[in-house]
Amino acid sequence: MSDLRTLILGRIRDVPDYPQPGVVFKDITPLLADPEAFAAVVDELAGAYRVDKIVGIEARGFILAAPVAHKAAAGFVPVRKKGKLPAETLEESYDLEYGSAVIEVHRDAFAPGERVLIVDDVLATGGTARAAVELVRRAGAEVVAIAVLMELAFLNGRERLDDVEVRSLVIV
Repeated sequence: MSDLRTLILGRIRDVPDYPQPGVVFKDITPLLADPEAFAAVVDELAGAYRVDKIVGIEARGFILAAPVAHKAAAGFVPVRKKGKLPAETLEESYDLEYGSAVIEVHRDAFAPGERVLIVDDVLATGGTARAAVELVRRAGAEVVAIAVLMELAFLNGRERLDDVEVRSLVIV
C-alpha cells in the first residue's frame, strides 16, 4: 500500500484558492491521465468489497466509481446534484467546506437489502458522503462502506461517518 500511496500522491496536484480563496483543491486529473496509476486505484477500490451496487458521487466520484463497478461486477448508480436525474428521486441536503448543496438518487436505484459501496474522490468535511449514506439507506439498501481516493484528515470528515466503514487509499 505504501507504493500505491506514493503513486497516488505523486499524481495529485494542489490548486490553491480554487474554487474560492482559502481552499486548496486536490486535482486528480494527472492521476487519471496516468494509466498505471488509474488502474492501480480502480483495482484497489474494486477488490476490497463484495457488493451489488457501486454509488458514484457527482462529479469526480463518477470517474472512479464506474470502472470500479465494472471491475467488481456490480451495478453503477449515480448520485447527482439536484435536478440532473430524469426519473423520480430522493434528495438530501448537506453542507460542504465552502457552501451547501443538494444531491439526489433515483428512488428505484436499489432493490431492498442490496449491498452498496459508495465511492468518491476526496473525503473532506464528510457532508457529501453523509448525504449519500442517508440516500442509500432511505432507498432501502445497505451501505457496506465508503471508499475514497484521498481523505483530508484535518477536516475531520470521518467523524460524520462514525456508523459506516471508511476506507481511504491516502490520508493527508
